[in-house]
Amino acid sequence: MVQQGFAEAQRITKQNARTFYLTSFFLPAKIRQAAYSIYAVCRLSDESVDDLRLNLDAKEQALTRIREKVDLAFSAHPVDDPLLKAFRATLEEFKIPQKCFHELLDGMAMDLTKKRYKDFHDLHVYCYRVAGVIGLIMLRIFDCHDLDAEKYAIDLGVALQLTNILRDIKEDFSRERIYLPEDEMKRFGITEDYVRGQIVDQDFQDFMVFQIKRARDHFFRASQGLELIKNGRCRFVAFLIAEMYAQILNEIEKNHYDVYTKRAFIPKSARIASLFFLWIRFIRNAVTFRL
Repeated sequence: MVQQGFAEAQRITKQNARTFYLTSFFLPAKIRQAAYSIYAVCRLSDESVDDLRLNLDAKEQALTRIREKVDLAFSAHPVDDPLLKAFRATLEEFKIPQKCFHELLDGMAMDLTKKRYKDFHDLHVYCYRVAGVIGLIMLRIFDCHDLDAEKYAIDLGVALQLTNILRDIKEDFSRERIYLPEDEMKRFGITEDYVRGQIVDQDFQDFMVFQIKRARDHFFRASQGLELIKNGRCRFVAFLIAEMYAQILNEIEKNHYDVYTKRAFIPKSARIASLFFLWIRFIRNAVTFRL
């Protein structure tokens, strides 16, 4: 039943996390399965918050059920759900702290009631909970217990989340959310009407340049900690994820910051083609991200 759960986790990952799924084949099998099980549970949690068919009460109840399942996986009580069995096996194998998932679920709960962020510190709390914590979890799966590596893992998680935010401004606004610091919007002369009206003028472009630079700064800081991941295959996957995700920022620039009519994405063929060149860079120890 555990293997059935890992198979289900792989299916969920393949369907929803294209970049990670592509890079995951470079991981050792045991680590790859563990990563799938973590992603699958996180994905189900995220879906319970973003399901447009549910009202607020239903979403809160769904997230509570997920929280209860996570706590059950950490307990000694029997588990019948194959996916939860695989999740429990991962938790036990890699000694992942329960507090990581509490913080993650607290971040997802923010999406139920918090729709605006007054400044970057406010936004960083959210990014840390929903993405930085994932970086900490992955360190455990990569068997990296260096305390210095944690700040770099958090930087990478935050960089990925900031990239998502810039790519998905239109989609998030359809859910009545704006993950852009209000004080910075005001500084650049950007209002909610810009987002509502999908306005891409010079002010918006200047604002996006500023936001992209911040995301790249986080990617760069994260790159400084790659050498702390001793397993070469795991280190390569961390490098790949960052590099391939950072390409989304390049696409936003190529689209002249129009994130409304041209969704920034990297076609699968282009992602596969880039693997060879990234491998060459990696084996030459060129591990500083070219952003």
